[in-house]
Amino acid sequence: MTVDTEPVTANVPTRRGGMFRALVNPNYRIYLAGSFVSNIGTWMQRVAQDWLVLELSGGSALAVGITTGLQFLPMLLLSAYGGLIADRFDKRRILLLSQSWLALCAAVLGLLAISGHATTVHVYVLAFLFGVGTAFDNPARQSFVSEVAGPDHLPNAIGLNSATFHAARIVGPAVAGLVIAAFGSGWAILTNGISYAAFIVVLRIIDARRLTIVSPTVRAKRQIREGIAYVRQHREILLVLWVVGFVGMFGLNFQMTSALMAQQQFHRGAQDYGILGTLMAVGSLAGALIAARRWRAPSGRFVVLTATAFGLIEIAAGLMPTYATYAAVLPILGFATLLTLTAANATIQLGVDPQLRGRVMALYITVLMGGTPVGSPILGWVGQVLGPRWTLIGGGAATVLGVLASAWLLSRRHRDLANQAT
Repeated sequence: MTVDTEPVTANVPTRRGGMFRALVNPNYRIYLAGSFVSNIGTWMQRVAQDWLVLELSGGSALAVGITTGLQFLPMLLLSAYGGLIADRFDKRRILLLSQSWLALCAAVLGLLAISGHATTVHVYVLAFLFGVGTAFDNPARQSFVSEVAGPDHLPNAIGLNSATFHAARIVGPAVAGLVIAAFGSGWAILTNGISYAAFIVVLRIIDARRLTIVSPTVRAKRQIREGIAYVRQHREILLVLWVVGFVGMFGLNFQMTSALMAQQQFHRGAQDYGILGTLMAVGSLAGALIAARRWRAPSGRFVVLTATAFGLIEIAAGLMPTYATYAAVLPILGFATLLTLTAANATIQLGVDPQLRGRVMALYITVLMGGTPVGSPILGWVGQVLGPRWTLIGGGAATVLGVLASAWLLSRRHRDLANQAT
């Protein structure tokens, strides 16, 4: 099968550097440090929230799926507006507001759980409100990276962002497992609320004179449609969005699938569940660091290949017979996941017009995470009816079929348009 691609035309650095070359920028150094601390808290909450729902619902896989879906539903509904706001206003101010909102949501849920008043309804509502904040936070944060790191260091910065995110994923789930076992889920969630303070401090101390600020987009009609039209006109960006759409909808449900596999398939406790997240994060960190070291901009073809490999490895994980063999596959799965997502992110960030970056990255976030409200309840139902293994086997198979079908259909569409032109 042939996948047609276009060359990336954005600013790409012309000289080599090390794996950590973006850290020469002092703004980016402190940005990355604050992000790392905050991400540890985020991963603690992801683990603790799913465990809390399983405890409150009597082990219902469907309840976990609904919680995940509600948390990601606002990204499907609101990310386009979040991207437009990121293009029109000061991204740092947007982030100060969104991070404060996320901290408040985490603190409320944590205190409810600690006090013994939390119910599944409370978790559902706060997961949705958390998702509202994330819908505005993510486009601004994705776009802000280019302003902090600058165009010459952007490819490396994208890789390092992924590396620190998944280094936090190594620490966060392990710490969450210990905290849950010792004190309960509420304390792990409350820790996330406190961790946002690190990123808020960083946003306040960054030197604005060193930022590569893109001029805000002037208010006009149909600006969201303008972003959509831009994507439709750029074949490689469109291909990547289709691919990550299927990956996000059916493949990236690890916080739910690992909870089900640990508790119901292998009959393990919170600590063993946390270890699974840590093992996967080891592979994710390796994938992110390799992506950071890549010099050439990735292509749509590369994203298709890595996404297909990811889906096949996820199927293999679902077939593993024991906790030990399942755990052994997770680093490989994490490696494939991060190669796919980092390559997809870099392909879009390097190929987009800076004036449209917020809106295009919002579309990227929408298709990557916005499909989760559809995929998570479906996979939760599959896990409840057929068993936990099928959340991985079915999710991986749907990912592979969707990725290959997208590549084939877009290649065929391109050939048809080329034939019509001649």
